[in-house]
Amino acid sequence: MIRTRITEMFGVETPVVMGGMTGVGYAPLVAAVANAGALGFITAHHSQSAEELEKEIQRCRDLTDKPFGVNLTLLPSLNPIPYDEYRRAIIESGIKIVETAGRAPTDHLPDFKANGVKVIHKCTSVRHSVSAVKHGVDVVSIDGFECAGHPGEDDVGLIVLLPATVDAIDVPVIASGGMADGRSLAAALMLGADAINMGTRFMATRECAIHDNVKQKIVENTERDTLLTNRTLRNTSRVARNAVSEEVVRIQQDPTKTIDDVRHLVAGVRGRTNVMGAGDTDGGIWTVGQSQGLIHDIPSCAEMVKNIMRQAEQTLTKNAAKIVSERVKTPA
Repeated sequence: MIRTRITEMFGVETPVVMGGMTGVGYAPLVAAVANAGALGFITAHHSQSAEELEKEIQRCRDLTDKPFGVNLTLLPSLNPIPYDEYRRAIIESGIKIVETAGRAPTDHLPDFKANGVKVIHKCTSVRHSVSAVKHGVDVVSIDGFECAGHPGEDDVGLIVLLPATVDAIDVPVIASGGMADGRSLAAALMLGADAINMGTRFMATRECAIHDNVKQKIVENTERDTLLTNRTLRNTSRVARNAVSEEVVRIQQDPTKTIDDVRHLVAGVRGRTNVMGAGDTDGGIWTVGQSQGLIHDIPSCAEMVKNIMRQAEQTLTKNAAKIVSERVKTPA
């Protein structure tokens, strides 16, 4: 058994996390993650109101008695997002773990702190991690350049970003981006992390309610089958390589193009409806990480977490000892 500050802080059996994911983080999957001994997060902005979020939280509780949390991704939006209502629903529902992303959750922290809610904040740089800790977050989830979605604008891979972050702050750190198996977990622990966060890997599970065509596409794809969109807008997104994302990248090779020139292609509703819902993997933009190159099956969450923990323990004990004994000679 592997115990870390994350397993102790949140009362979970394994140092494996499934952060909030748009179009993915619904109660049935989150409950399956929790029942597998990992920590999952309901995505708050799937709900249109506090009442809807409260119902989703209760739906998850009906399926598991294990710990789980709620994700709040704090981003600007043309349509107002009821963040204050979400916060109220989280607190009144008795949720004690929140994952935030996007801008700093400064305005939400006082209420969360007053009600005993621990906050994990997702960052893409050391400097933002340091700032988040100064604001009072309890845990930092650091996203390397390999991650799906928004990897930031610094283009730093996790093998450098993770230990640099661990050296700079004194709270637990979760490694995110490129994590997909037990070797990932073992490597992250050796670099100073207290857990790993996986998104793409959890998409390719039986309990995930996206179309099977998308899951199969993740299995078929390699680490090279992603593209970076919105680079010229300094709002980089890592998405699946397909006909739509290739067209977006082609258009954005002209630095004078604005979001209006690709808005019809990158609309989130198109990806959720055509891809995640209908299974047309060329039907819109959908996010996926480079870790898909490590994904070769579609197991249950329980099977996957069990396999990850077994492989991590083997890597950290027998395999590591073998490597040291065979490759490292003690000086005379």
